[in-house]
Amino acid sequence: MNILYEEDGALKTGSILTDNTTSLQVENSHGKRSKIKEANVLLRFAQPGLAEFMAQAESVAAGMDVEFLWECCPQDEFGFSALAGEYFGHAPGPVEAAGTLIRLHSSPMHFYKKGKGKFKAAPPEALKAALAGAEKKRLLAELQARYTDELAGFRLPPEFAARLPQLLYKPDRNLPETKALEAACAAAHLTAAQLLHRCGALPSTQDYHLQRFLFEHFPRGTGFPEGAVDPHPELPLAEDTAFSIDDAATTEIDDAFSVRQLDNGNWRIGVHIAAPALTIPPGSPVDEIARQRMSTVYMPGGKITMLPDSIVQAYTLCADTVCPSLSMYLEVEAGTLAVLHSESRIERIHIAANLRHDTLEPLFNESTLAAGKQDYPFAPELALLWQFAQKLEAARGKPADNSTQQDEYNFHVENDRVSITVRRRGSPIDKVVAELMIFVNAEWGKLLAAHDVAGIYRTQSNGKVKMSTVPAPHQGLGVAQYLWSSSPLRRYVDFINQRQIISLLRGEPPVYARNDTALFAAMRDFDAAYTAYNEFQRGMERYWCLRWLLQEQAAKEALTPTLGETTSHSTRPQTTAAKSLVISRTAGEGANEPLRGLTVEALVLRENLVKLARIPLVSRISSLPELPPGTRVMLEIGAIDLLDMNFDARFLAAIEEAEAC
Repeated sequence: MNILYEEDGALKTGSILTDNTTSLQVENSHGKRSKIKEANVLLRFAQPGLAEFMAQAESVAAGMDVEFLWECCPQDEFGFSALAGEYFGHAPGPVEAAGTLIRLHSSPMHFYKKGKGKFKAAPPEALKAALAGAEKKRLLAELQARYTDELAGFRLPPEFAARLPQLLYKPDRNLPETKALEAACAAAHLTAAQLLHRCGALPSTQDYHLQRFLFEHFPRGTGFPEGAVDPHPELPLAEDTAFSIDDAATTEIDDAFSVRQLDNGNWRIGVHIAAPALTIPPGSPVDEIARQRMSTVYMPGGKITMLPDSIVQAYTLCADTVCPSLSMYLEVEAGTLAVLHSESRIERIHIAANLRHDTLEPLFNESTLAAGKQDYPFAPELALLWQFAQKLEAARGKPADNSTQQDEYNFHVENDRVSITVRRRGSPIDKVVAELMIFVNAEWGKLLAAHDVAGIYRTQSNGKVKMSTVPAPHQGLGVAQYLWSSSPLRRYVDFINQRQIISLLRGEPPVYARNDTALFAAMRDFDAAYTAYNEFQRGMERYWCLRWLLQEQAAKEALTPTLGETTSHSTRPQTTAAKSLVISRTAGEGANEPLRGLTVEALVLRENLVKLARIPLVSRISSLPELPPGTRVMLEIGAIDLLDMNFDARFLAAIEEAEAC
């Protein structure tokens, strides 16, 4: 005797070996033996044999019209054998009964299972909804399959255009586009960005990285709403004129300096900070914008300002203008350059000049200072500020030590090409600006603390730097407190602190009370935004370093004759070839480029970590042998992936072993 039974939701057949009334031991057609409960037995039959039974029953089930079966079944619960009798018009045989059971069992939308061999027809409305859902699912499956096929052939489906940012930066796993993209990526062994790049969906690799940052931090775009700039308040005009010292690309000029000798022989040194907080009240539209952005975002070749350009232009300390200023004046003794006293004012100051690093540094440096050369604008003032900066540095317990100077890299991007220049930090220009900014930030922090006015401080203890509303020492700078207040055009924390200083100088209640939740929220949000912006800037600098490597190889190949060429080519065709090669490799057509024969020098930092010469690019080189830190090595650059911002390199040789870093 054979049986048809249900096990784990599946219909199975077997021959009875032992019948123990409540349980049976059966053997299937493959010889496997099982113990099953009598309650799970749905049908007993003698013929046909096990091998033919299920095949015949499935053939019967395939010929049954499920719609007709649903229409003619009872409205109440029914057994499969009874329905089989109604359907066939006679007492069903084992194969007919099993075929009916299989058809009912395989149609869960039409028939609800109610127990052993028992079913109930689905209500019409429920069936209609279920069928519509199944059809929708079928169509989605077909659509997803089409997407996958097109992507596998590196063709972008038209429907993907509107969803590209989401697919790249925040994919929704429930969307058919995402599922298709994941399937195509798995088949091609590529990331989503690499596959979409192959499909021509990315304007450029640079745009991919920029848009990822904007998608997360600027979902509403980087533009500003239109708005009028409030007029400057009536302020007294300062006696002195000032000059600024900034990089050539700086447009948000926050600080400037003035120097004048007093009648008593002492010097009056002024530090003047742009004062946008004078006319931007808390909660105003411009303030809300600055509060959302928290800081200007910098990247090679561009920036996203914290404040609208109209506000920046109204308050930046631009040459040949009279600007609102929060000023600190120091009376400095003529001989010792000791600070006798300081005074802060809200005023207007005439900016005589904007001195720029690239033109000032060749004139104002340690060599020209030692030689006593003063044949350039503001030379006497700069010489005095240099001496004063050295005194301030020594007073902080940080004596000058030029042996620890670090390199600073400047990126200039124009027409999709990058140039990277290096300058040594710690020059007289750097020291003058840094020391005067440290001094005024420490003094204004001291001023707020002395009057119990809240502020946001930068502190450092045991090597850990953090922000706090409580004044505390900054061990790295060697000051008792350090208030960020000298860059209000570029940092929202400085903007907040400037409001507090202005209210104190005017004798008004502070804008933010000591336990104001807005102060704590701004400090928290600024810290998070500033960290993210700096990480983005470092990432884009790494990207442009890789682009620089591509340019170097392009230039090398342009000067190397290929098969059939001679060295008699003119310079102009060579330059054109170099330019075209750079564009093809950098504008997005080739995110993963092999460089043939480009060798570069690098410095071993530790273990297999190296820094390339001439550019601030650091990476691990797996083929690097064990070498002491400071060893100079030659590497051969391999493939460069501009999407993942990585590159392959092979160790060639050690040049020499320098002293350990």
